[in-house]
Amino acid sequence: QLVESGGGLVQPGGSLRLSCAASGSTLENYAIAWFRQAPGKEREGVLCISPTNTYTYVADSVKGRFTISRDNAKNAVYLQMNSLKLEDTGVYYCAADPQCWGDYDVAYEYWGQGTQVTVSS
Repeated sequence: QLVESGGGLVQPGGSLRLSCAASGSTLENYAIAWFRQAPGKEREGVLCISPTNTYTYVADSVKGRFTISRDNAKNAVYLQMNSLKLEDTGVYYCAADPQCWGDYDVAYEYWGQGTQVTVSS
């Protein structure tokens, strides 16, 4: 089971760090992806980190602003979001699978319930 946390309300230009934690599984054995879904829009892939940290998918819309990292000791994966924009608002989900599938969401086997991120002045 995946559980996201760290969402909230932030002003444009601010930062947030989202966490993805797991119970009953070791995240370091999985590729972890972050997706987001804005109101009225389809879910889109944001980033993915491979099990060996050798591949990271990064959506053009977040390049240079968002990074993904692991803390294997805490069995957690983080999404660091900087320079947030209004259009970054949405529900953010983490997903796990043995490999990264980019933004092909149906390929990821495990999903969390999501955490809301709202960027507003």
